[in-house]
Amino acid sequence: MRCSDAGIALIKEFEGFQPEPYDDLGGKPSIGFGHLIKQGESFSQISESQATSLLCSDLVTAEACIEDCVEVPLTQNQFDALCSFVFNLGCLKLRGSTLLRLLNKGAYDIAAEEFPKWCRCGQNQVEGLLRRRLAEKLLFETP
Repeated sequence: MRCSDAGIALIKEFEGFQPEPYDDLGGKPSIGFGHLIKQGESFSQISESQATSLLCSDLVTAEACIEDCVEVPLTQNQFDALCSFVFNLGCLKLRGSTLLRLLNKGAYDIAAEEFPKWCRCGQNQVEGLLRRRLAEKLLFETP
């Protein structure tokens, strides 16, 4: 599966567009729609279309993660919600999550309840992350 236009729009909404490098909540250098600047990459400023290209390229990794570790069938909305989750938190967080364990047991409804639990940066609850997780949960639950 691939992240749909609706899934990409959700990610863009919560990441926001930043044409110049910035540090994300975790202090990691980023640009565009949450692209983590890798060693050897250098950006001073990018356009929104360049940022979209970076996002789509980054999503290939998230999509591969989901394909690799989810063992049950997913709807497009469920896949898109997981793409947003993995794009934001990384594959290792999904792999070690109760969300994935429940999902792979076929407990879709109970797994959906796990999304809002991932709203912290360190010990602090972040309102923006909670809103994102609730939006992902809603998308996941939408047929």
